[in-house]
Amino acid sequence: MNFQAISAIYTFEMARFFRTLLQSFLSPVLSTCLYFVVFGTAIGSRIENVDGVDYGAFIVPGLIMLSVMTQSIANASFGIYFPKFIGTVYELFSAPVNFLEIVVGYVGAAATKSLFIGLVILGTAFLFVDLEIQHPIAMVCLLLLTCLSFSLLGFIIGIWAANFEQLNLVPLLVVTPLVFLGGSFYSISMLPPIWQTVTLFNPVVYLISGFRWAFFGQADVSIGFSLGAISLFTLLCMAFIWWIFKTGWRIRT
Repeated sequence: MNFQAISAIYTFEMARFFRTLLQSFLSPVLSTCLYFVVFGTAIGSRIENVDGVDYGAFIVPGLIMLSVMTQSIANASFGIYFPKFIGTVYELFSAPVNFLEIVVGYVGAAATKSLFIGLVILGTAFLFVDLEIQHPIAMVCLLLLTCLSFSLLGFIIGIWAANFEQLNLVPLLVVTPLVFLGGSFYSISMLPPIWQTVTLFNPVVYLISGFRWAFFGQADVSIGFSLGAISLFTLLCMAFIWWIFKTGWRIRT
């Protein structure tokens, strides 16, 4: 394992992040504040609690997941797409660096960025609601696993995308709607029975439900299913990336 190569890629990506530090942190903080104003105040005044949890606190795990998923994809996809767009990625491919070191460098940096943003949003949430995390270690582990898995997905999107429009296609048209329909701001038990069944086919439900369990000790689905879903998703992304580098799909031209 060439740790010097990993460090070089990771350091370069993190340096780009810190150059826009204010923008990187200010945007999610403002978005979180707006969500609390709209959902926590306007809707929360009509829904006092969900399953015994204050509504303002109930939406915190969903807000963190929404930002972490979208930021992980955006950071990882842009990180690998831009060198591919300007052609410098081929210098990296011709260097004595294997695909695992490339993936660890880019995905590790993207996961670190989204983890920072998730923690910033968590800290912002404490300014609005009284929040108690019942399983802090599980919360951190689930947060790290989500950052990693969606950074891997973002890396795949960055390799697949042929232009900037495609780069934003999956996050805007697929991931964000799935998060909103995955119980971010409500419990799926509040839905009619038929829609509860339909919602269970949304993989994001299991992520948000498991993350909410870490906060409040209760979830819409079993924590075992949540861990199994995110682990399977991570393994599938890793397998697909291995196939990309084995076949040269989208990177040889």
